[in-house]
Amino acid sequence: MRVRMSTLCYIEQDGRYLMMHRTKKEKDINKDKWIGVGGHFEEGESPEECLLREVWEETGYHLTSYRFRGIVTFISGKGEIEYMHLFTADGFTGTAVSCNEGELVWMDKKEIWKLNIWEGDKIFFRLLEDELPFFSLKLVYNQRDQMTEAVLNGRKMELFDVLNPDGTRSGVVSERGVVHREGSIHPVSHVWVIRMREDGGYDLLLQKRSREKDSFPGCYDISSAGHVEAGDDYLDTAVRELKEELGITASEEQLRYAGTCRSTYRGEFYGSPFLNCEYSNVYLYLEPVDMEALSLQESEVEEVRWMDAGCCLEGVRNGTFPNCIEEDELLMIHDFMKKTRNVGFFHYTSEKE
Repeated sequence: MRVRMSTLCYIEQDGRYLMMHRTKKEKDINKDKWIGVGGHFEEGESPEECLLREVWEETGYHLTSYRFRGIVTFISGKGEIEYMHLFTADGFTGTAVSCNEGELVWMDKKEIWKLNIWEGDKIFFRLLEDELPFFSLKLVYNQRDQMTEAVLNGRKMELFDVLNPDGTRSGVVSERGVVHREGSIHPVSHVWVIRMREDGGYDLLLQKRSREKDSFPGCYDISSAGHVEAGDDYLDTAVRELKEELGITASEEQLRYAGTCRSTYRGEFYGSPFLNCEYSNVYLYLEPVDMEALSLQESEVEEVRWMDAGCCLEGVRNGTFPNCIEEDELLMIHDFMKKTRNVGFFHYTSEKE
């Protein structure tokens, strides 16, 4: 297994990065990709010495102001390991020269996300954008150049399959924060816990999201829900999330598939944009539930409560309680319940705790 050391630098000026379109070398792991400037260590060099030399050789610029932002451990599908020392720079002198490795172009930072860049690069672009302190990021790819693992400061990051508009997998795997920045369609499993009543109606078990959540903190939501991790399927995720969030152990046979919903949300949380495009498989759990026996996942769920399905729909429509529930999903559930359980139309009664 070959191990290499390198530097990678993004020179910035007036809201732009100097990007290199790697087109001039045929045998290039970055062929046709857009990256920063840099290269491999020469014998005895420090990261800074390599940085200054490589930037001058590739651009003609002498850096006068730069920051060491992090180390990226890159593991390719061929088993090659590279420790990339990541820098940004905002001061330089000199005159630009042509580069024998690709075309150099000043690109608006907002436009970089539209370029042909590595999915893993999008992670550290996000970290740079968020001004994260010095970080260590590991990125692992398979032989199809598909990202299979991302680890930030020793902790695994969540990776999702990016979906096509029809819900099929696109073949791209992306990190959670990147997915919500770009608004990529991704798979989610929803489970609604339902309690039938003697009057023919039914109640929904709502969870109140933890106030520490990165989106919709303190809002009422589906009984349990979770992102489908890359390579996993919807039903396995539904079973897992029900156990993790509520402590309910269910078999796959006990979850009734009610349909699929598409939802899109644009907003902002904690000062950062949040674009959520979900393709959700919706399941119903109608087994008896002992509220006293529930074990709530503290990091996810603050509390749970029963609510009449009609009251829930009315509250979602009128915004009478804080929630992040889709009206179309409630209507789909009710249509399913009418067909399979012969329930009546929604009727608005008082909320049931």
